[in-house]
Amino acid sequence: MTTYTPRPIDPTVLKELRSADDAGRRMVPVLDEEGGAPLRCCLRRSEPGERIALVSYAPLRRWAAETGARPGAYDEQGPVFIHAEECAGPAAGSGYPFANAHRVLRRYSAEGHILGGELVDALDDEVFRNAFDDPSVALVHVRAVEYGCFLYEVQRPTFSPSGV
Repeated sequence: MTTYTPRPIDPTVLKELRSADDAGRRMVPVLDEEGGAPLRCCLRRSEPGERIALVSYAPLRRWAAETGARPGAYDEQGPVFIHAEECAGPAAGSGYPFANAHRVLRRYSAEGHILGGELVDALDDEVFRNAFDDPSVALVHVRAVEYGCFLYEVQRPTFSPSGV
């Protein structure tokens, strides 16, 4: 059975974003008095009283740098919330974060070109199975409907003959 893993922003990238974000701006931490911000470092909503920051992040650009893809005009950057200090990351076995709302899935090829988008009612294994049914899909971005903000990515699972 194929497993789809939501990927938070990598801790090494988070360290860079806390110094200067992908737009070249320094991080400005704030005390989140209300809570509820979707954190991309640990894939959960913030709690009241946590120190967070809104930074500019270019997920496709960073993925392309790792893979050699050339997204061209599909490269974009946008705002994401992160903890202002290092955090533990997502809780093990937390499933699909931010799943109980309409979401948009954007599918990308190995070259970094968009292959389409889909509005889904909720996130589950079947949604990702359908997204990866097209063998040219290498990467899926999960985005918020309201603002189009990047929430996290899911990469094509790699084949393992042992099933691990």
